[in-house]
Amino acid sequence: MVVQLDQVVPFGRSFDEYASMFALSPTDLQSSILSVADGPASFNAEGTHKGCQIRSIDPLYIFSGDEIRGRFYAVLNDIIQQVENTPDDYVWSYHPSPAALKERRSLATENFCTDYPTGRQQGRYVPGELPALSEKSAAYDLGLVSHFLFLYSLQLDTAFHIAAIDEMLRVCREVRIFPLLTLNLETSPHLSPVLTRLEQAGHRCQIEKVGYEFQRGGNQMLRIVR
Repeated sequence: MVVQLDQVVPFGRSFDEYASMFALSPTDLQSSILSVADGPASFNAEGTHKGCQIRSIDPLYIFSGDEIRGRFYAVLNDIIQQVENTPDDYVWSYHPSPAALKERRSLATENFCTDYPTGRQQGRYVPGELPALSEKSAAYDLGLVSHFLFLYSLQLDTAFHIAAIDEMLRVCREVRIFPLLTLNLETSPHLSPVLTRLEQAGHRCQIEKVGYEFQRGGNQMLRIVR
């Protein structure tokens, strides 16, 4: 698929958000991690500084850091306005206000953009997308998918979800997906058939409550162990 930058909504999240969303333990952070659909998150930048081994994959990484930063700021105010127009859709605990959300997203994106040129040279930021990755089989201990699968259930059907998760399990021993809600704050209609398919294939699946909640009701991740 050819990615058009003006059709992308890049929204960066921090290392601490990832740690909370995916219930990452100190042991998890010592493992090899593949993080898919990261966009301009600072998870890789901050994690690398902490000594973590992380590779991020996103189709956005065909663009330069300046292009990604420019697109982020082009859509930022509109996104924050949408959030301000529907405050009851969100839990204001981790992010205490829309202003704090904007500040933290901006900081995460700036951290990403600072790290991006070096990280791309080091192979930590790789262009790619599900359901077909260029990674070798069983190359990673842990795979993370943030705000992509299940969230965009209207755009991506059950077959896509199954193919994407199968591909993640090809390259990762364990996969975690967050959140399990759609953009409409409903449990994804694909979740049940995906669980059935995964369990039939012999994988161990568990829905777990996590400490992070921004979308109201969005405080669960799916853990899948191959």
